[in-house]
Amino acid sequence: MTTGSRTGALAGLQVVDLSRVLGGPYCTQILGDHGAEVLKIEPPSGDETRAWGPPFVAGSTAYFRGVNRNKRSLVLDLATEQGRDLLLGFLEGADVLVENYKPGTLERWGLGPEVLAERFPKLVHCRVSGYGSTGPLGGMPGYDAAIQAMAGLMSVNGEPDGEPTRLGIPVVDLVTGLNAAIGILLALQERQVSGRGQFVETALYDCGLSILHPHLPNLFASGKTPGRTGNAHPNIAPYSSFPTGRGAIFLAVGNDGQFRRMCTFLGRPDLPDEPRFKDNAARLNNRAELEAILRDLLAAHDATVLAESLIKLGVPCGPVLTVAEAVAHPQTAAREMIVEMGGYKGVASPIKLSRTPATYRRPPPALNDFGSENGTPASTTEER
Repeated sequence: MTTGSRTGALAGLQVVDLSRVLGGPYCTQILGDHGAEVLKIEPPSGDETRAWGPPFVAGSTAYFRGVNRNKRSLVLDLATEQGRDLLLGFLEGADVLVENYKPGTLERWGLGPEVLAERFPKLVHCRVSGYGSTGPLGGMPGYDAAIQAMAGLMSVNGEPDGEPTRLGIPVVDLVTGLNAAIGILLALQERQVSGRGQFVETALYDCGLSILHPHLPNLFASGKTPGRTGNAHPNIAPYSSFPTGRGAIFLAVGNDGQFRRMCTFLGRPDLPDEPRFKDNAARLNNRAELEAILRDLLAAHDATVLAESLIKLGVPCGPVLTVAEAVAHPQTAAREMIVEMGGYKGVASPIKLSRTPATYRRPPPALNDFGSENGTPASTTEER
């Protein structure tokens, strides 16, 4: 794993990052991992996630450290003319601007997309926001959990007889960050042809709707409002978690061949030939009966051992692990998915490039460490 090289697919790309919290910082960390030079400009109070703890590590929160490596930090008060002038100076040499100010804020400061496009015609300006700039909620703020609720994600998450449940990760923020990175790369590719930058807008609400698969296609096809199915899949069976004699296993059986191999291994090669289980549609219609049979068959097994055996037979499945157990799994080490440098430890980039791999050059910055190679905060009043 490369930790010190300054090469990368985006080497030489200059990114000014005005974003805070999660979606924007996650986007710019992706760019930074792949070689871009990222300047994180923070308000005098800092990115608010610097206080989202405990746990704290090296004077900062684990939350902040999770999405802010490969960046330098500079404090600017953009509410002041001096702060805005300094920002404009940094944008002179920038390729990309990422920000998640509420739509209208930068416009009031004379830094809206139209103004910046005229002054910096090659700049790719990406805005991450809650609801975008249009519609009845255009310009309103939004956080991940609220969007999960409003975009329908909570309505399909949880047990059938339980309450709508928030996903345990900020999936909307993360997907928005991914879409922001994709949008930036698309705009940079188009710039190669036109020589011009453009405005890229990614809204949490839009991104939340975009990942409602297969629930939106099911709604459009059937007219029926999707509901909660717990760990079961609305279109596939068996596709759920099951208890075993030791631990739980998730079986994700997507076709008839996989189902037959699983049943044969479990000692019931006859099940695929029964009319009620002969194909996925039949298994879905008789899911309760099938799951009852599988629970009996799985009771004598160890989830981890069983999963290893079934995976080798080409049956998608996995033991239900804790986060700590997932980190300790040998597959995690083999894929080099944990990066360490000095006192920093984090999740490595999942994007594996053969010639220009991700690099890890700087741990998450101390507030206002710009201009310092050793991470000590800068002290000039001009930079503040």
